[in-house]
Amino acid sequence: MANTVKSRVSFIFLLGALNLISGQIRYSIPEELEYGAFVGNIAEDLKLNIWELSARNFRLVSDDRNQYMEVNVENGILHVGERIDREHLCGQRSTCSISFQIALDNPPEMHRVAVEILDVNDNSPSFSKDVYSLRIIEFTAPGARYPLESAFDPDAGSNTISGYQISPNSHFGLKVQTRSDGGKMAGLLLEKPLDREEQSAFHLVLTAIDGGIPHRSGTAQIIISIMDANDNAPVFDHGIYRTNVLENAPEGTLVIKVNAVDLDEGTNAELTYSFTSHTLQMARELFRLDPGTGEIRVQGVLDFEQNNLHELHVEAVDKSYFAMTGHTKVLVGLIDVNDNIPEVEVTSVSSTIPEDAHAGTIIAAISVRDPDVGENGQIQCAIDVNIPFKLQKAQNDNFKLVSNDVLDCEMYPEYNISISCWDSGLPPLAAIKSILVSISDVNDNAPKFTQPSYNVLVMENNQPGAFLSAVIALDPDLGQNGAVTYSFLENKMQNVSTPPISINLESGSIYALLSFDYEQLKNFQTIVQAQDAGLPPLSSTAIVNVIILDQNDNAPVIISPLPCNSPASVQIGRQAIYPGDVVTKVIAIDADSGINTRLSFQILEASDSSLFSVGLLSGEISAVRRFNNQDATTQKVVIMVKDNGQPSLSSTTTICYSVLSNVPEKLAVQSREPSGPENFTELSIYLIIIFGSTSFIFLAIIIILAVLKCKQDRNINHYNPTCCCCCRRSNSNDAFHRRNFSKDMISYSGAQQPLPISATYQYSVRLPPDSSKSDFLFLKPCDATLPLNDLNAHTSSARKEEI
Repeated sequence: MANTVKSRVSFIFLLGALNLISGQIRYSIPEELEYGAFVGNIAEDLKLNIWELSARNFRLVSDDRNQYMEVNVENGILHVGERIDREHLCGQRSTCSISFQIALDNPPEMHRVAVEILDVNDNSPSFSKDVYSLRIIEFTAPGARYPLESAFDPDAGSNTISGYQISPNSHFGLKVQTRSDGGKMAGLLLEKPLDREEQSAFHLVLTAIDGGIPHRSGTAQIIISIMDANDNAPVFDHGIYRTNVLENAPEGTLVIKVNAVDLDEGTNAELTYSFTSHTLQMARELFRLDPGTGEIRVQGVLDFEQNNLHELHVEAVDKSYFAMTGHTKVLVGLIDVNDNIPEVEVTSVSSTIPEDAHAGTIIAAISVRDPDVGENGQIQCAIDVNIPFKLQKAQNDNFKLVSNDVLDCEMYPEYNISISCWDSGLPPLAAIKSILVSISDVNDNAPKFTQPSYNVLVMENNQPGAFLSAVIALDPDLGQNGAVTYSFLENKMQNVSTPPISINLESGSIYALLSFDYEQLKNFQTIVQAQDAGLPPLSSTAIVNVIILDQNDNAPVIISPLPCNSPASVQIGRQAIYPGDVVTKVIAIDADSGINTRLSFQILEASDSSLFSVGLLSGEISAVRRFNNQDATTQKVVIMVKDNGQPSLSSTTTICYSVLSNVPEKLAVQSREPSGPENFTELSIYLIIIFGSTSFIFLAIIIILAVLKCKQDRNINHYNPTCCCCCRRSNSNDAFHRRNFSKDMISYSGAQQPLPISATYQYSVRLPPDSSKSDFLFLKPCDATLPLNDLNAHTSSARKEEI
């Protein structure tokens, strides 16, 4: 077997010839080839470039479960996919082939390919038995023939049995005949009269030889016994009997009756009929022969499509001790009836087509086969009406299912198409085949937002990562074409430098990236984009307005007057204040907005509750009565400023008043009010701190210079140790304070036109009367929050009094 396979490889290239017949590609290969054996260059034969095989989805389409053939898409070579046994695949049929189709896309094409499987002489002839016995009467005349058992060879064509040989002997020869199916059968021929007394038995070897190269053979032993007596063999009425029967004939139907005559008498003329070994086993199963009458009847299921002619070999044997045999042949032809439903095979070229496919796009190739013949095998096919598809007749009984109208995936995503085929027999037989065609979506719809713009309200001081809102865009497309993702367009956010919000790509949910502060950011705007995953992707946009809502999270800030722990307090004259006069004004600001910034004022605690009252909304602190000598010279008032938020927030400050007894009535109360609460910001606080620090450093430098000056004077006036610059400086300072409190002190009772918080700090220089001899210059800060008009007025008044 192995040697045979090796010998085949040397001539494979001679058998792989390509034939183009009626648009069909045909190859021929021997059986038993190993996996990967070359069959043909299918790409070259179809005139295709190698790159087209992958690009056009080149593939084999076959209904056979076994993948006997494969194609290498890298070089277009058709090769054997698995071992092929011709005898197993086709039996002893004269022709054997494997059929499949080649399918290509873009544009769709179908090519039918048939690979003929050539028989290889891989089987030796064999006999059913190793030893056969034959009895021949001695009076048999030369020329008598005795059929011998036929050998069986599963190979076909020239590889099957081509002849028989018998071992050399002096009495018997071999007569080889050809059956109607081309098979060989051997008969033993008596060439010389027998003489039992000379030789009573013969041992011959029968050899069956096939026609393969090299030849194969099988042998069986024939033992011939020479008998006496009966010298007449039965003779049939006809050498060949012919008859026909319907293929649907029921069991027991009489087919034909054979008859043989034996000229002998008695038991030598009593005949028994039987099938000889030349009758195939399949025929034995379909027909029954009555051994006594010679009637042949149906006993199995006949099938015209499987075999329309059966050959029966019948023998008649007499009952003599030395039985003789007569032979005849019966040919039974079958008449076709319409007993086969059309076989519909649907080869899907593209079970899914895009909704923008043009009319005429091939969906499937349909081949219909009916084993019946004549009108019983004539096929017609049709599909459902009112669908955008139609059937086109190809060649023979092949059809194409093509598109015929506009497709819409959003309306009809799939069609279940029923293909009905029927023959022309009486009655007609029909078959229905269904094919599911899916319409693939094309990205022809852009996502659409449910509204052109969205207003998102969020309370300040939210948690980072908190959900704010969600945008929704709808896309009627399917699959990836309808899968919408959301994103913010870059550099499209107004009022912000970095994005303070994020959006979920899939759900469109908007989340805060940080905690919002209404006082820093009140609103901003961005553009959100919805984009599908189609090719090319489609998108649309919507505007998202984010509005921050104020929360009462800022307590009022009191900016004037300064609290008691400040470097200076509010100074008022005892005789200059009348009931109802505004002593000072509490100015406070609240960074919140709306109702949260409505402030109210109240006195929580006072050194003397009968002296002062505060305006509930104005914050003005007024004198309730005049001051008298029994009142303390230092008064403290604790003021609470409360906003109108929910919950309410408040701040308190303690104001210290210095009551001066010798201040003229015209001297107003000194107060420190800022120019305006709406302009008082953190920048102003930073400026005040900077200017205060500068003033402190400046004063420190003056003090250092004064100390150096004092040492210098001490060196000059060393002759008077009891007198020093420090004493003079102290005296001068007391004098200055007295003059300052009496004449040069600037006071204010609250400005109606406040200056901006960021106004520049000024310093006024006051010289004591003996300034020519004094060592110090006293700097008094001039509060930037004081109204300029009041400041100038008081300054002029002080100068006049001094003069």
